[in-house]
Amino acid sequence: MSALSALSVAVELAERKRDEARRLLQDARRAQQAAHDQMAQLQGYAQETQNRWGMRANANVQPEVMYHHYQFMDRLHHAMGLQTTVVASHDERIGAAQQGLLAMEVRLASLKKLTDKRRKEFELLQSRRDQKQTDERAALQYRSASSGPDGRES
Repeated sequence: MSALSALSVAVELAERKRDEARRLLQDARRAQQAAHDQMAQLQGYAQETQNRWGMRANANVQPEVMYHHYQFMDRLHHAMGLQTTVVASHDERIGAAQQGLLAMEVRLASLKKLTDKRRKEFELLQSRRDQKQTDERAALQYRSASSGPDGRES
């Protein structure tokens, strides 16, 4: 029975590790969503800025202003490139977190299966012991009933 209690402790520990892996995956997904939102915001801002400048195509703009606009757009595109790297990093983290969760779930399932197997073995062993005791009592009762009141067999 102590093996079963040790296994139940292992199952509890595996459940905690699985829950932690699940929490890590959820955190990674939230971070990934935030990175995607930031990327969408950068893209939207770049598009909005480009549209504003596009409406002024016929306008007379000084070369210095155009230079600053192009420089700003280059920096914005650079930021979007960096954000693409961040998004890719979050995608990798999610993949790793999913693999970790899967490993924890497999471990937990195997421990539960082993616990059930050991519990059934213990119950079968206990059942056999009970049956043996019952058979021995019945044999003793049969011998005492067949030997008669004076202790000799009749």
